[in-house]
Amino acid sequence: MGVNLTKGGNVSLTKQAPGLTSVVVGLGWDARTTDGRAFDLDASAIVTDADGQAISDQHFVFFNNKTSPDGAVTHSGDNLTGEGGGDDEQITVTLQSLPVQAGKVVFPVSIYEGEAGGSSAGQTFGQVRNAFIRVVNQGDGTELARYDLSEDASTETAMVFGELYRNGEEWKFRAVGQGYSAGLSGIARDFGVHSERSGTESRG
Repeated sequence: MGVNLTKGGNVSLTKQAPGLTSVVVGLGWDARTTDGRAFDLDASAIVTDADGQAISDQHFVFFNNKTSPDGAVTHSGDNLTGEGGGDDEQITVTLQSLPVQAGKVVFPVSIYEGEAGGSSAGQTFGQVRNAFIRVVNQGDGTELARYDLSEDASTETAMVFGELYRNGEEWKFRAVGQGYSAGLSGIARDFGVHSERSGTESRG
């Protein structure tokens, strides 16, 4: 049975699953909207150093860059609707393949074009319900940790759901739940990704 976390809580994945080598991070949500507009959320991952800065622009894994250069982080692909139960999007992290300088893997979810005056303009996480992030041992499918977000993020168009991070020889998971009003490009900038080169604004 996995550990259910509250905001700010953390758990040692290595202690939960000794010998852990690879995890699947599942993210899910339901859109609560009354105007009938399409509501598209996107999960992503940023591999950072211990100080929280992206190792490189290519270590920002999202719908236009589905695999990190070392192959350690892989995005399953974009779910445009968020319909159905279970995970809406999944990101696989092979822990032993991460670069030695990798201190964290951060998992943001953003509303596509939510901040840009596009088709989703005006939509925020205040219209999202049942959002969660969970970490599964890829080896046996066991859920190790889960965080159900409960914040009313009425102005935010992106949110960091959680992060994997090194703690000595351990890998741990922290429930973050931090909102951003500047969307995916704002998160990218905060983590040192040069968004003008990363292509966050359009689908490839």
